Amino acid sequence: MDFRRMTREFLLGESKTPSVASYIQSISEVLEAITPRSKTDALRIETARGSLKEVRRHCRKLQERITLLEEQVHILEENKE
Repeated sequence: MDFRRMTREFLLGESKTPSVASYIQSISEVLEAITPRSKTDALRIETARGSLKEVRRHCRKLQERITLLEEQVHILEENKE
């Protein structure tokens, strides 16, 4: 057994894959850090920001839907027993 690896995974959360929200946050930070060198670059960055905003909105709706469906499954499982 590799206790060092197990400890690192536990303390740093390395065993977990990042959530979609963390990926979106990372992309958002990168877009904010980019400085456009031309108007074309500025327009591309703004388009990417708009697309990211839509992705964030869709992810939130999907998460709400997943939560609702999980609750329904839980209720159905309780009724089955």
